[in-house]
Amino acid sequence: MRRIIKSNQVYLIFALLFLTSCKTYNTSFLENGDLLFVPSVDSGLSGAINNVTQTEKKTSYDHIGIVKKEDHHLYVLHAAPKGGSQKQKLQSFLKEQTKAGQKIDVYRLKSEFHSSIPNSVSKAETLIGKPYNFNYILDENSYYCSDFVERAFRDHQIFQLEPMTFIDPKTGKTNSFWEKFYQDKNIKVPEGELGCNPNGLASSEKLFKVGNID
Repeated sequence: MRRIIKSNQVYLIFALLFLTSCKTYNTSFLENGDLLFVPSVDSGLSGAINNVTQTEKKTSYDHIGIVKKEDHHLYVLHAAPKGGSQKQKLQSFLKEQTKAGQKIDVYRLKSEFHSSIPNSVSKAETLIGKPYNFNYILDENSYYCSDFVERAFRDHQIFQLEPMTFIDPKTGKTNSFWEKFYQDKNIKVPEGELGCNPNGLASSEKLFKVGNID
């Protein structure tokens, strides 16, 4: 009897482990061309990005990707440090990008801009294969996440490039993280050069927030 009880306990433990490792997400509401915004954290590169890119809408994101619907499957087109510009299965993207206790926000183009989606998603696919831009300075040979998305929708002028700033709003001086970041690369801080960031894209009046993935 003891052996049977122990066997059942072991089976239950393995079943629970299997279920927790195979977490599913509510993604049934996603549409082609939706934008997934990943919340930032308070430390490291993520915190540094958020520190100098906060907007009046109080968004707080450090990554973004485009939803692609294909043959009843969902993918995310995005540029990430691991893998560069890529087409990734949605579930894999969510498992990699979801941080403890956080939910990925979903934004959608307003109806008057929907006609731009098919072409923009196709354009994003042509960018796949390029390496990640670790300098965060625009060039034609590598892309960072918001740069990838802006380029995908550029022909339809959905987003605008803006002068970048690396100034810490609390001190009025260049953020110490970014100062060291570019110093280590022997590159001048690109203050004022054109660029984009997830928080800036999320603040576009051409988008609205649909909800979040949990």
